[in-house]
Amino acid sequence: MMMVPLAHVQVGDILAKDVVTAQGGTLLRKGKVITARELEILQAFLIKHIELEKEESKSGEPKGDEASANRSHGAEEPKSGLLRAYSESIAVLKKAFADAAGGRALPVFDIRSSLEQLLSYSSEYNILTFMPKRKTDEDSLFHSSVMTAMTAYLLAQWNGFSRKDWMQIALAGLLHDIGNAKIDRSLLQKSSSLTEAEREEIRQHPVLGYQLVKNIASLNEGVKLAVLQHHERMDGSGYPLGVNGSKIHPYARLVAIADVFHAMTLRKTYRDALSPYLVLEQIQQDAFGKLDASYVRTFIDKVTSFHVGTVVRLSDNRIGEIVFSDSQQPTRPWVSVAGTIIRLPTERHLHIQEVISSS
Repeated sequence: MMMVPLAHVQVGDILAKDVVTAQGGTLLRKGKVITARELEILQAFLIKHIELEKEESKSGEPKGDEASANRSHGAEEPKSGLLRAYSESIAVLKKAFADAAGGRALPVFDIRSSLEQLLSYSSEYNILTFMPKRKTDEDSLFHSSVMTAMTAYLLAQWNGFSRKDWMQIALAGLLHDIGNAKIDRSLLQKSSSLTEAEREEIRQHPVLGYQLVKNIASLNEGVKLAVLQHHERMDGSGYPLGVNGSKIHPYARLVAIADVFHAMTLRKTYRDALSPYLVLEQIQQDAFGKLDASYVRTFIDKVTSFHVGTVVRLSDNRIGEIVFSDSQQPTRPWVSVAGTIIRLPTERHLHIQEVISSS
């Protein structure tokens, strides 16, 4: 362990101690591998010195320059338990889609087993900051489904659902788009505007999904209705049946919120990812008539509850730290940038583009 001036820090170095901002928020945590992005953050917060660990760890894993050299030769960084379980869920879901496309039964036991393992790490899952790497943009369908499952699982708890419902609601999130296995993949990835006929074909995926899951005994009726109804809206403007709020199952209302959030914050082949804070604002607007207002309010309150001390990148690329959050405008806090307070509630031309780390 050694104290090193920031000017001497290199990509690949390992933090031996948390880096704390002047406001007391945790900027970077012990064990973090320094990349060019971390150096930029440290410079933005005027950090002068940090403590580094350059020797091999007790487990024999390479540190510092050796770790950097390994990455330059294509070696992957070790995955956390959450990321390992997440990757396994992605693989199982891909197989499930392939089975559905080929007319084979869904591997329900494998699906549930991998999901149970993933949800055992739910306490480590941060909805705003969790963004695992994807091999291709075409995989966004699977990533969106797995993250929707994790988010729906938390939403079930936050909204007071019985414990027996939690796993079923997570399964509803995981399988909500399974009907897309029956849709031509090129149509789902089409970058140009859809024709009316193409749009109508895609809008059949909830019905196709319901047909795939309706006879699975281990899934309760709420899961099956969530697959069918996750695109229905409270005012009756959704599809495929155009039912209104009183006829939409609570599971489907939860899954709809998680689905909208992850569909918009994931990069697709035909568009860039949107800022999670802008998406939260959109969801907040859609709560009036489209989404369940009570569930939306809980969702936004919970995912923004860690605000103070959070390091964020603004839409003009400046990096700052959240220092105050108004409960009436949780998506637009005050942000300190190099000692200057940016009041997002009044400076409407700016927004939070990216959550970098939470305190």
